[in-house]
Amino acid sequence: MSQRDGFGSGFLLGTIVGGVVGGVLGAVLASRRDAMDQEKEINNGSLEANKVAARRRQMRAVANEGLEMETARQSLEDKIAQLNTTIDDVRNQLGNINGTSSQSVERSLSQDS
Repeated sequence: MSQRDGFGSGFLLGTIVGGVVGGVLGAVLASRRDAMDQEKEINNGSLEANKVAARRRQMRAVANEGLEMETARQSLEDKIAQLNTTIDDVRNQLGNINGTSSQSVERSLSQDS
């Protein structure tokens, strides 16, 4: 019985809160849509100029692409050379450590005998 007593007030409160939230959300979305429509109207006038500018940018990009590829290739080659040098250094260090530790083990075994 106690659940039925609060049903009417809860329903009324939910209706009011839902209406307020829905109204605010609708107003925000409507204002965004209006702003987007205005931007479209403004941009339609300069659409042809944008197409010409886009073609120019594309032509410049194609011209610069070869230079960028060569630069990227050289950069990668330099990085590979650095990595190879670092790998060789680490191998030498590990070889020295392994060689030293194996000699120490051999010395300690010969001293124990």
